[in-house]
Amino acid sequence: MAQAYEKYLQEVLIDEARLQSRIAQLGAQINADYAGCGDLLLLCVLKGGVMFLSDLSRHITVPHMIDFMAASSYGAGARQSAGSVRIDMDMRLDVKNKHVLVVEDIIDSGYTLAFVLKTLSNREPASLKLCALLNKRSRREVDIEVDYIGFDIENRFVFGYGLDLDERFRNLRFVGVAKTDDIADA
Repeated sequence: MAQAYEKYLQEVLIDEARLQSRIAQLGAQINADYAGCGDLLLLCVLKGGVMFLSDLSRHITVPHMIDFMAASSYGAGARQSAGSVRIDMDMRLDVKNKHVLVVEDIIDSGYTLAFVLKTLSNREPASLKLCALLNKRSRREVDIEVDYIGFDIENRFVFGYGLDLDERFRNLRFVGVAKTDDIADA
């Protein structure tokens, strides 16, 4: 029996084994970089970053806190950045004097992350770094320094492993490339 997502899937870009292997490597690198740092806060940008945050957090042995923020520059079904960003849900913890690691699913144009990083920087963290599962360098319109990158990918419309296709299929254990002709039917 076919899975509901199969009609939209052109190909699996990053399978579960590659995802988990790379996330373990990122966790090890973060452990080394933050050893003895004190207050580490993982700040997940919702909704897409949740799967990544959950798996990454399991590989981080440095004591850490978790909080969430929702920011958006995309509308439902949109494939292009709107260019304007808003905070849909702010975090609850105070970041002042904490080491903050922003955990994001994908960096595309950079507008959303630039806004989030500027907002957080104004709150005076001890340090502020960025960890992204997927990085689309070719789409970047705003210069952003990414400290930890899972995978650099080409400009393709992807879904799965936290990334949605009109709010669906975030639960997939892989990152897939969407058939762009069928997206309107999703």
